[in-house]
Amino acid sequence: MSVENLSEEQVARYGRFAGDPTPQELEEFFLLDETALELARTKRRGYNRLGWAVQWGTVRMLGMFLSQPSQVPEVVAEFVAEQVGGVDAASLKQYPDRLPTQHEHAREIRGLLGFREFDAAELDLRAFVAGRVWVSNEGPRALFDRAVVWLIKHRVLLPRITTLARLVPEVRAGEQALINAVMDAEVSPELRRTLLGVLTVPDGQRVSTLERWRTPVRDVSGRGQRTSLLLAQEIRETNARGVDLWRVPEVKTAELARFGLATKAPKLRELAEPRRTATLLSIVRHLESSSVDDALTLFDVLMSTKLLARAQRADVKEKLRTWPKLRKAAAKVGAAVEVLLETPADAEGSAGPVSVAEAWTLIEQVVTRQELIEAMADLAEVLPPPADGDADAAWRSQLMERYATVRPFIALLGDVVPWGTTEAGAPVIAALEALPTVVARRKPAPAHVDARLLADGTWKRLVLGNPELAPAGLIDKSAWTFCVLDTLHTALKRRDVFALGADVWGDPRARLLAGPEWSAAREKVTAGLDLPGSAEEHLGELRLLLDETFRHVAEALPDNASASVRDGRLRVDRLDAEIEPTGMKSVRDAVDAMMPKVDYPELLLEVHAHTGVFGAFEHISGLAARREDLEISLTALLVSKSTNIGLDPVVKPGEAALTRGRLVGVDYGHFNLPGITAASALLVKGQGEIPIARDHWGGGLVASADGMRFAVPVRNLHARPNRKYFGNGRGATWLNVVSDRVMGLGGIVMPGTLRDSLGILDAVINIEAGIRPEVVITDTASYSDLVFGLFAILGYQFSPRIADISDARLWRFEMNADYGPLEAVSRQRIQTEKIVAHWEDMLRVAGSLQTGRVRAHDLLRMMSTDGRTTGLGEAFAHYGRIFKTLHLLQYIDDEAYRRMIGVQLNIGEARHALARRIFFGRLGELRAGYREGMEDQLGALGLALNAVVYWNSLYIDAAVNELEAQGWGLSSEIRARLSPLGFEHINFHGRYPIVRTHTDGQLRALRPLGGEQGE
Repeated sequence: MSVENLSEEQVARYGRFAGDPTPQELEEFFLLDETALELARTKRRGYNRLGWAVQWGTVRMLGMFLSQPSQVPEVVAEFVAEQVGGVDAASLKQYPDRLPTQHEHAREIRGLLGFREFDAAELDLRAFVAGRVWVSNEGPRALFDRAVVWLIKHRVLLPRITTLARLVPEVRAGEQALINAVMDAEVSPELRRTLLGVLTVPDGQRVSTLERWRTPVRDVSGRGQRTSLLLAQEIRETNARGVDLWRVPEVKTAELARFGLATKAPKLRELAEPRRTATLLSIVRHLESSSVDDALTLFDVLMSTKLLARAQRADVKEKLRTWPKLRKAAAKVGAAVEVLLETPADAEGSAGPVSVAEAWTLIEQVVTRQELIEAMADLAEVLPPPADGDADAAWRSQLMERYATVRPFIALLGDVVPWGTTEAGAPVIAALEALPTVVARRKPAPAHVDARLLADGTWKRLVLGNPELAPAGLIDKSAWTFCVLDTLHTALKRRDVFALGADVWGDPRARLLAGPEWSAAREKVTAGLDLPGSAEEHLGELRLLLDETFRHVAEALPDNASASVRDGRLRVDRLDAEIEPTGMKSVRDAVDAMMPKVDYPELLLEVHAHTGVFGAFEHISGLAARREDLEISLTALLVSKSTNIGLDPVVKPGEAALTRGRLVGVDYGHFNLPGITAASALLVKGQGEIPIARDHWGGGLVASADGMRFAVPVRNLHARPNRKYFGNGRGATWLNVVSDRVMGLGGIVMPGTLRDSLGILDAVINIEAGIRPEVVITDTASYSDLVFGLFAILGYQFSPRIADISDARLWRFEMNADYGPLEAVSRQRIQTEKIVAHWEDMLRVAGSLQTGRVRAHDLLRMMSTDGRTTGLGEAFAHYGRIFKTLHLLQYIDDEAYRRMIGVQLNIGEARHALARRIFFGRLGELRAGYREGMEDQLGALGLALNAVVYWNSLYIDAAVNELEAQGWGLSSEIRARLSPLGFEHINFHGRYPIVRTHTDGQLRALRPLGGEQGE
């Protein structure tokens, strides 16, 4: 049987040692227990004793006995020989001399450990794989790995690889067919006709109904909002979510929907039943919620950028336009008044009070009467009217101009979206649902509106104070409409109102662990986060830690030349540039000169030869065999996407793997975000095994998160304006996480330049590869007390750079403690009673974040919006102040800590420079019209960055070894400062010949110092 559905790595490590076991693996699998050690020592010859013990550990680790036990890694033989005693590890080579002895030992070990033959456990394994198929979206490769682990765990000898490679997809296909049948059975004949109908192209239309449904509206206007809501209404009328699929886990319907949404309608029409109906049902159920999300995202953009925000900008712009005229007129009037104030009522030597004529004579010496008349006219034009006029006339005029934009969709907004509310949001939805009735009234009065929405003074004046309507007891309908929409927009961002069943705009509270589910998970969550179940116990430990840290820093502060407290403010001097080790420049120059010159596609293929990175891309169906030369096609696609040049430069009509048709097919079938994620994880793991990265570039426990801005010149609901970064256009931010080994660990796309702190925790939680960091570093703009609290409860040390520490304040538990020179800056108390009161909910939040049930971004917005913080938000903020204070104290006291933060942030900036070099096409702009397209393209860029860093690390390690062999004597300090982010030796431009070179796993020749490229 073929094993082509498996990766080369899976084949290579099946029942074999892929490398030296780690110390942990040696301890777990090869540490002999008393019984095993006693049995091993009963063997007559030393090499038999050693061979028996090696076989004992090998079957426990690999699940099978090696045909040549002497081929185990040397570290295994040495580890076991030390335990057996009196035997040389090298004698293991004599063990295979007599095969019957090996087989006898294997039978004895099987009986001792209780290993079974595969046939005896096959049914149990099939049941396990079937269960995984129902509860996960794992493909054949991931299921194969799980099957291997299950067999070893349950003491079952591994079968031949072809047996298992056949069994896993067979079981997966059978269970998928069963899932499809279960879903199909629940579909009524009427719904079935509707589902099949969405694949046809209606008369007069250019695309199928499905294609129209899954294409979000991008027109940010009142017309676009109405179209978006009508689309959501049309999809919801199918009532696909009314189908009872309680037996099918949501992960399976999501998997089917993901496949269906990426497949064209004609291909879906060709699917066999019941798979076709199950796929279409999953698609439409997904679209029911996503269409509502899209409509509300459009509403958010419309309110933020086109309606009230534009009215406010227009009002400000008009005020700025009239400012010079106001200043000039006011100066003239002020000069006249000043003359009057300086003139006494009875002029000296006069017979009586100063007359009007005399006053004018004095005034006209400074400003003429005509100039004053013109100045008063200008003031009347610019300044607000008197108290009996309309002070909000300009603002009211702006609202009237935009009323026609919102009127067509206000009724749909209340009817189409399945609104849910908290107690605070209930009046908002009631007002929204009643709004069409109020607007339809000829004479709406104050009694027809909810006064609770008029708490804001401006809206109260605009709605109730229209000078043309108020005397008649009427309200301003256009002002009330915008008042309701503005209040709805604010409540929606706070999640006081939300869309039931939606993802982006749904209720994060509903996704938190609760009830029996939380009770079952609580112990695992607290153990996993190393948190005691009691808030009092936890706070007691933190109280001692904070007090000790305060006293240590206070004691050392007088001798700290770079930090002090002056005038009640903290002061920390800027760090001087760190002096480089002697010889650093010459070594850096030498390494740069030795790096081989390489074309970008060749680099990618060479990285694949070393890591099998393109083997991580599985077909979207999970079943298709891998095409010949698939890595060539994937290389072309990665070049195309990561450089932003499109397909044309990499298409080669004469080469089967590079024709346009092949590349389009591979792009659809293989090149997706899960594949990118898995491939990037392989690179992170591989780079961590390169000696210079492993031994000198950190341990992978420190990471930084920073945003990279991209202009988006096309219509896209997930792009936002920011004049500083995007001029008059819009853009998006790629928030990516980078380890201290310079490898990207993951990232997320955020609209515009939304505050990084809203997404940074999600980016860290969703890290896709490598060791999970313990310290997370960010720039100044990314922190708040709430963010500190969420990071802390999840077990991360949050370490933002402090740009201006003078405004920072330290928090304490005990107000009567004496912290000497720090007293003036530590007068704020941590309110532990708030933490204790909300501790259980804080743990639920932590568990829900840890398990991916809810996004940190949504929770942060829910707990704190517009300067207001909920009770739970206050508890997290006070909890965060403990860790913020610990961070600030360490920042003050430890120069090495400050330098570490700066160095890690510099790594992120240098990586962004490399990203700009790679992503050069189309002016470096993102031109995807939808969020998924942006995520795929930036995911490809992240994979390309990791590939370049991996390749550079490989050759820097080789260059260092060469220099060492030449007697340079490179210190650890010098090695630690070498960076794998150089790119001058890599050619990212040209015609992109995609050919295999150096695919045998051997490195290409380094360039000789002072010479040209060597091959």
